[in-house]
Amino acid sequence: MKQIQLTITAKSALAIGRKKPGSVSEAADFIAGSVIRGAIAGHLLRAHPNNSQPQPGDDFSRLFVEDKAAIFQNAYPSLTADSAVDLLPVTAVSAKAKPGFKPKGYGVFDTLIDRFCAEACGQLYDPNCPQAAEKGEGRVEPFSGFYNKTRQGYQTLSVPKRLLTRVGINRRRATAEEQILYSLEVLDDYREDGEPVVYRGGILLEEDSLADALSQFINQNRQRFRLGGSASRGLGQVEIQATAVPWQSNLKPRLKQFNQLLQQRWQLWTSLYPGRSRSVREPRSLPQRNYFTLNLQSDAILRQNWRRTTVITAEDLKQLTGVSDDSLTLHNAYSSFDTVSGWNSAWGFMKDVELTTTKGGLYLFGTNHLDAWSEALSQLEYKGIGDRTLEGFGQVKVCHEFHQVFRENAL
Repeated sequence: MKQIQLTITAKSALAIGRKKPGSVSEAADFIAGSVIRGAIAGHLLRAHPNNSQPQPGDDFSRLFVEDKAAIFQNAYPSLTADSAVDLLPVTAVSAKAKPGFKPKGYGVFDTLIDRFCAEACGQLYDPNCPQAAEKGEGRVEPFSGFYNKTRQGYQTLSVPKRLLTRVGINRRRATAEEQILYSLEVLDDYREDGEPVVYRGGILLEEDSLADALSQFINQNRQRFRLGGSASRGLGQVEIQATAVPWQSNLKPRLKQFNQLLQQRWQLWTSLYPGRSRSVREPRSLPQRNYFTLNLQSDAILRQNWRRTTVITAEDLKQLTGVSDDSLTLHNAYSSFDTVSGWNSAWGFMKDVELTTTKGGLYLFGTNHLDAWSEALSQLEYKGIGDRTLEGFGQVKVCHEFHQVFRENAL
C-alpha cells in the first residue's frame, strides 16, 4: 500500500463551495477529497487515447470504479510544503481571554483523559488555564481548527476568505441581466503574511505500481489542474506536486502511549479522591482494561440500521470490523452534526444533502482484548468509516497524539 502525498499551492482564489444560503455561496475552509478526485478524473478522461470510454480493468477503472479504488483524502491548509498538518480534537480547549498556542496565546491542552478519570471518580471536571488563572482569566473554551507542528512550535492556520460580487449575463444580448446579482465566497490565494496558501492532502492506493503511475501523471500535469467552481472566470488555478511513499499507520506506539498515560492519570485521580473511587462501577478493573479513541479527521456520513446517526456504538464498530469482543464498551462520545451537498460534474446533477458528523469528533472505547483490535483499527485508519470514504469522508485516526497534552503542559 502506498500514499501519494499531495502539496497543493494556490495560484488564484478557490471557489470550494460548501453551502449556498440565499444569494451567497459559502466556501469551505479546506479542499475536499471529492474536489481533488473529480479534477484528476476529468484530466484522465481527457487524456484517454482517442477520447474513448474507460473499460473494465484499465487504470481509470482501477482508480475510480473497482473495489480497491483510490481513496482521496481532504487537503488541509499548511504553513509550508514540509510542515505536518493535523486537526485538533473537539476536546481541546484554550483560555477564553487569550486563546491559541504559546507564545501568542495562553496555550492549548486536551481534556479527554482527565475528564474520563474525574467522572470515574465521581467528580465534576471544570478545568482552567494555569497561566491565565494567575491573572484572573483562567476560564477555558473549546479550541478547534487545523494546526502545524514546526521547529518553532505549534501554530494554527486558517485560510483568509473574501467575497466576489458577480452579475448574471444575458446570453442573447451579451449584456448584464437585470435582477441577477450574486456573491461568491472564495478562499484567498495568499495568507496575511503575503505567502501563498499551501494545502496538504493524500491519495491512498493498494497497488504500488498504480500509485507510482498516478503520481507521475500528476507531476506531469501539475500546473493544469483547476479545483472548485468558476474555473472559466479565472478561479481554481493550482499547482500540485505528488510524492508516492509507503503508507504507515504507526498505530501500536500511539496505542501503547495513550494507555500508559491514561493509567498514570487514573492513579493520580484515585490518589486525590480515594473514597469516591470505591463507589465507581468496576473501579478496580479500570487499570486492567485498555482504551482507544476513534478521532474523525474529516466529516463522516454514518448510518445505523439504515438511519443516519452521529454516534459509533460498540455494536456498530464490531459489525464494521468483524471483531468479536463482548468486552468492548463505548465510554464517551463527543460529536456534532452538519449537512453537506455538492455538484456531480460527471452526471450534471446536485448531490444528495447528507447529514454528516463533523470532523474533530471522537469516541472513547474500552476493551479487555486490545490485541484483537490492532489489525482492525489499522484498516480503519486506511479505509475510513461510513459512506463515501473514497471522497474523503470518514477519515479516522486512532489515539490522537494531542490527547497526551495535559493542563499542566499546555502547548
